[in-house]
Amino acid sequence: MASTVPQLISMSGQELDDLFSASTAGDIPNGEAVGTAIIAPGTTYTSEIASLINTFVWQGKNFDAAHGTLRNRILAFGLNAIVAEVYKSASLFDNKECIVLDYSKTSLVAEHIRDEIRLIGPAMYLGIVYWDKTKTIHFALQFPAA
Repeated sequence: MASTVPQLISMSGQELDDLFSASTAGDIPNGEAVGTAIIAPGTTYTSEIASLINTFVWQGKNFDAAHGTLRNRILAFGLNAIVAEVYKSASLFDNKECIVLDYSKTSLVAEHIRDEIRLIGPAMYLGIVYWDKTKTIHFALQFPAA
């Protein structure tokens, strides 16, 4: 089972889907996670695309489990913005329990976005991004080891 970002980046889209489906929701995370967008999974471009996105667009998420919210760290200087509600519910992907990152009521910019995450290893979550109900990309969230 993949548990590092380089392993995830080397996987195909189908392998990422299979890993997501085989994983459990885990606990709603708390604290700061480093994010990695996984675009064009399994291709030679995945790593370069992830690096560019991490540098200029999105660095990760800051979870507040007690309040059921998160803020994304965006732009090159790590601005905490774009709030989401965080809760457990059935996945759009396979109807199994997942952790939902719901922007529909908290963000005009991202109101059509729904992320779903599942725990795939210690301090590591795999996610799927949806635009409305259309699956778009995968992403990884790495929390500091406890």
